[in-house]
Amino acid sequence: MEYNYTKEDLANILVTALPYIQKLAGKTIVIKYGGNAMINEELKNSVIEDITLLKYIGANPIVVHGGGPDITAALKSYNIESKFINGLRVTDEETMRVAQMVLVGKTNKEIVSLIGKNGGNAIGICGIDGACIKCRRKTTVVDGERVDIGFVGDIVDVDEKVLNLFCKDKYIPVIAPIGMDEEGHSYNINADDVASSVAAAMGAEKLIFLTDIEGVKDKDGNVIFEMSKKKVKQLIAEGIISGGMIPKVTGCMEAIRAGVSRVHIIDGRVPHCILLEIFTDTGIGTMITN
Repeated sequence: MEYNYTKEDLANILVTALPYIQKLAGKTIVIKYGGNAMINEELKNSVIEDITLLKYIGANPIVVHGGGPDITAALKSYNIESKFINGLRVTDEETMRVAQMVLVGKTNKEIVSLIGKNGGNAIGICGIDGACIKCRRKTTVVDGERVDIGFVGDIVDVDEKVLNLFCKDKYIPVIAPIGMDEEGHSYNINADDVASSVAAAMGAEKLIFLTDIEGVKDKDGNVIFEMSKKKVKQLIAEGIISGGMIPKVTGCMEAIRAGVSRVHIIDGRVPHCILLEIFTDTGIGTMITN
């Protein structure tokens, strides 16, 4: 993609970005990587370039990725039927083996490789490594009764020591959403939950969710660029925030309550969406603050 910027335009862009760059030096930024930004090749490279640049300017990016489509494709190739209850994948032992193989062995390493291709240094891990993400078995409620959905995990604890070792060095941690319980069993975990818990444990300056929407919108369909937790609750009560957006913004508020300074919901379909959100005055998505 080509841009016709004058020298003055480029100078203004750099000057505008400077105070944000200074503020983020040494700070942790957790990025939940998913949606079209993981599928479209142009967007994929754009996101990886942004993440690599963050490390070069002195910030400490941590990437948490999903991989639902890759898991579904792999299960299909093994003739294993995908089942969902309340939007959660039912994960028996066979499904768990495939999910772990795909998330850790394929999706994770592809991201690590892309970062390396763009001049960065990434380390791919999952919650089993260093026992850094501990979890317990998750259940869901159907018709008022708790239903077991297999090896799906609720996070109990994130041990940030391993992540700090990488961040203080030259590495970008790339985390697959697999955790383990006290008995050593592996569990698939919702990647949004992993990103929020990692951001809270690391005391992150920012938590960024890459999505396939422009951001949270008001009743007139306009993107709300910044809002407080109080405003979020108001919009939920009014029905303006509804459906699948409710768990997303609820997770954002939980991260804020746990000590994350700012949470961003941005459109991963926009090239260089991360840089546009955090290094410009208006941003391109929705920022939630305390």
